[in-house]
Amino acid sequence: MGEQGLRTALASFRRRILFRGVFLLLALATIALAIVLLQEEKERSYASYQQAFRRSQQDVIARLRQPAGMLVLLNPRMPREPVPVRPLVLPYPALDFEDPARVQQAIEAADCSVRYTDGSTLCAGVGNSAYAGTYLYLAGSFRAGDLQLRESGELDIEAVHRAVVRLELRGEIHSWVAPFERTSMRGEPLVRGRLLGFETTGDPTLANARPVRDFRGWLSQAATCASGGDVPDCPRQVFYAMRVPVEAFRSGASWPPADLDLMRVHVQMLAPGSGGPALFSSDAPGAEGPATAGDLAQALLPGEVLTLTRQDGPRSPIVVKGGESERERTSPLILRLIDQLPVAARVPTMQARETLVTPVGSYDVQLTADARGIDRNLGVIATRLSWYVGAMLVAILIAWGLIEIGLIRRITVLSRRAADVSRNVQQDARGGERIGALDVSDLRGPDELGVLAGGLSDLLQRVKDDVQREQLRAQQERDMLQAVGHEILSPLQSLMVLHPGNDDPAHRYVQRMQQAVKVLYGQSSPSEALAAAEIALSAIDLDAFLQQVAQNSRFAGVADVRYEPKGEPVTVRADEFSLEDVVTHILRNADRHRTPGTPITITLRTDDAQAFVAIHNEGATIPGDLLAKVFDYGVTEAPEGGARRGQGLFVARTYMAKMGGKVTARNEAGGVTFELVLPLSAG
Repeated sequence: MGEQGLRTALASFRRRILFRGVFLLLALATIALAIVLLQEEKERSYASYQQAFRRSQQDVIARLRQPAGMLVLLNPRMPREPVPVRPLVLPYPALDFEDPARVQQAIEAADCSVRYTDGSTLCAGVGNSAYAGTYLYLAGSFRAGDLQLRESGELDIEAVHRAVVRLELRGEIHSWVAPFERTSMRGEPLVRGRLLGFETTGDPTLANARPVRDFRGWLSQAATCASGGDVPDCPRQVFYAMRVPVEAFRSGASWPPADLDLMRVHVQMLAPGSGGPALFSSDAPGAEGPATAGDLAQALLPGEVLTLTRQDGPRSPIVVKGGESERERTSPLILRLIDQLPVAARVPTMQARETLVTPVGSYDVQLTADARGIDRNLGVIATRLSWYVGAMLVAILIAWGLIEIGLIRRITVLSRRAADVSRNVQQDARGGERIGALDVSDLRGPDELGVLAGGLSDLLQRVKDDVQREQLRAQQERDMLQAVGHEILSPLQSLMVLHPGNDDPAHRYVQRMQQAVKVLYGQSSPSEALAAAEIALSAIDLDAFLQQVAQNSRFAGVADVRYEPKGEPVTVRADEFSLEDVVTHILRNADRHRTPGTPITITLRTDDAQAFVAIHNEGATIPGDLLAKVFDYGVTEAPEGGARRGQGLFVARTYMAKMGGKVTARNEAGGVTFELVLPLSAG
């Protein structure tokens, strides 16, 4: 395909290329906007990196200084599954059981409770104080109706509310039972009392039971129903706390015990009776444990690493890494893109150290972070943003597809079919016989394109009908002209008989008339007749030819034509009759426009290769806008009311071209000159 063909093909697809390019640019702009926003966010994050690191350090240290934070620090191997319950090292040396309210506040501040599905709680922990001693502490809450208490000295405890504690320790099981005894009443139905501990012997009574001297426990029940209202014997919230002495803790050489995570605690709160279900059981499924060391990662930014090392212990350090949550994973491709985004300046790795004192020893707290953490944090944001960008790209793709299928494809089909029809018309010289039908049955519809397709189809059908009618009319005109020519040739043949001699001037004009009739009335139109006419070239003495034409011009109705012979042969190759028609048409044109009484002059000159015949008349010049058109078919300056076809000069130009010459016209001072140019012949 040449350059011109390629240019044409591209032009035909220009609109579609533009349309698809717009959607492509829109998609690229969406992606570019997301990248620019991500780069700006990276610049801001890098600029505020140190401030964010200091704030993260302060938050972590403040959290570790709280009792809940110390609980995590003191129990690095705290299990995520809280059942069965394992005792934890409390962030307090001891709990003050002389004030139950303070015990409750301490437990809530440490957030050490295991939470159950029915709303019950249990905090099991150990504490060691030189003043108070070493104990297992149990505190929590459950719901119960009116409490049944044990009277002093009563041995049967199955008829009262009671707590049962069992501890699995180093292959041994230690059990205690603590019936409820009311100690004070502060306005019914508020109930408050103590839990008196006994070592169990398997006997349902306390006949052989021995009370535990250091066992302490208390229990209080709220005055209002847990579900609101005031209904007799409705479930109300019950808070309890127990301090259980464990001899194995007191004989230990180190604190906290190394096997603390292997111990198991079981607590039950039983209602009166021997066969009923427990009001509360620490072994109930579905429990949720307290915070673990892994939960500290929520306070860290991605890339930050928290290292907790005990100064005076052999334990390995606790390492907590900040990072995205399970629900906010970052795509590796997005992280790679963020890493490639340029920033003004990279930030160095930062590090902070601090010492934290706890009841069981001191810990070194080290927090480190680098820029990769910022990139991962940005990756979380970018991953969420990518969903919106993807949704926008999908919307752009859907919009493009709908328009492409519903509009552009139909326009393409219509254009291709219309182009096929146009090619058929252009390639067929006979015109309408090759005009095919424009099938738009699948494109018609109530929308604009359907109306346009239907209109084009109807218009093409009308054009075909008009072409067929024009062909029929042209054929009829051709038949009529041929009939007219036949009728004219008959009297001309008679004239030839009346003027048989070649020396008779009329004989020559009759021959010219016969030739003109054959040419003009044997074809469908003058232009087609002249284009198809064949001429016979022969050597002609142009000087003698012009002398004869000037002498016989009066027989053509043109008087006073003057020619000065050169007196020597000027040989050209031309058709004598055709050349005489050319000169005669120009003479008649000059006769119509010359000033009355002035002659028409013919001059002949030659150069090395051509002969020039100038025909000049004095009179009005040709208007400038017609000077270049006077040789076109149908162009004339007919006087008002006249009737001329504007054919003579068209015939002159056509014949001159067939003989290898040309004819021109120019305005001169006082008139117009027509010049004929013919190539000279060698003999």
